[in-house]
Amino acid sequence: MVYVISKTGQPIMPTEDHRKVRLLLRSGKAKVVRRTPFTIQLFGTSKTYTQAITLGVDAGSKHVGLSATTEEKELFAAELRPRNDVVKLMSDRREMRRSRRSRTTRYRQARFDNRVHAKHKGWLAPSVEVKIWNHIQGIRYVSNLLPLKIIRVETAEFDLQRLKAMEAGEPLPVGKDYQLGEMYDEYNVRQYVLHRDGYTCQCCGAHGTAVKLHVHHLESRKVGGNAPDNLITLCEDCHKAYHAGKIQLPTHGRRRHSTRDAAFMGIMRKTLIERLRAMFSNIEIRGTYGYITKYWREKKNIVKTHISDAFVIAKNFEVQRLDKSLLMVPKRQHNRQIHKCKINKGGIRKLNQTPKYVFGYLLFDRVLCLGIEGFVFGRRSSGGFDIRQLSGEKINANISYRKLRHMEYRKALLVSYS
Repeated sequence: MVYVISKTGQPIMPTEDHRKVRLLLRSGKAKVVRRTPFTIQLFGTSKTYTQAITLGVDAGSKHVGLSATTEEKELFAAELRPRNDVVKLMSDRREMRRSRRSRTTRYRQARFDNRVHAKHKGWLAPSVEVKIWNHIQGIRYVSNLLPLKIIRVETAEFDLQRLKAMEAGEPLPVGKDYQLGEMYDEYNVRQYVLHRDGYTCQCCGAHGTAVKLHVHHLESRKVGGNAPDNLITLCEDCHKAYHAGKIQLPTHGRRRHSTRDAAFMGIMRKTLIERLRAMFSNIEIRGTYGYITKYWREKKNIVKTHISDAFVIAKNFEVQRLDKSLLMVPKRQHNRQIHKCKINKGGIRKLNQTPKYVFGYLLFDRVLCLGIEGFVFGRRSSGGFDIRQLSGEKINANISYRKLRHMEYRKALLVSYS
């Protein structure tokens, strides 16, 4: 499939006539504007013939399915993987900022006004914002390739209290049970965890007024957060001994599966639709639900994948499917960290200022390595590069830059065939 852009920059219908494309390029009537997927722009015509194209979007926290179809065939199929590194990056930044107050540097006064209640209306956490933006990135990418008429998005809203009750084998909540949650009438999360555990160390059983109790994270705060099912009561001695590696806890994992992904879907559901309608005023934006997708997928005997769900959401069931699909991975554009977090022996904090170009290559540039298209995942000053496919599969962990052929500079949204 070759995607075509008119001389005015508007997307028109793609073509599968590769012979015609070669003739246009050789005669100078078109130029290549994108390598993957292969896209050309016409010079000598202003024809803008289009058909009704519907883009199905299977929204998700870790995987997003995209499928664009007409009434005859599927024109685009891709899986997008939103960024999931923002929580860790912001936690590292918070640790670095807090450590300034204990270092021998200028005093950094605590900011008490920089809280959620002081933000503007509609403020969302950065980890949520970046995932919503990644959804929009993928949709906008398709809209630059194809003349879309309809964008149909499947979003989901999960009943978290019902999910937790089902997993714990407890009665399902009804009516006012939703108001009387597990932390009802408790002062804060720490007080609830202490009360839940009977003010008793869950490791050695110590309790009483003479015992100093701590609340310990089963999973790190970066990964598990401050949810009650990720917290356990320990006495001071057991807490110190565990972090020193001297004892083992009776339980190693959190008590329930994390509901972070489900919570994200509930938060972004309306925001994504609203932003798409504000951004694409000439395209009709519609919403749909997961149970409708499941009904049609099972009725048409379609194997469940993220791309297949997006194909079902587009509601052109009897058309010809594409043989190959794309993988789309957004990468962050900036790294403002001046020093490494880890301090070497002797109290030396290593600089984190890598040159922008190393032997002429940027990080995540597309290259040809051993006859395989890959991306630069790592660079060394000695000239050895780590080349991988976009999925993370290694092509060569340490190959000389002299054996590489540069194909394309990095972009905010990396795209390759899966």
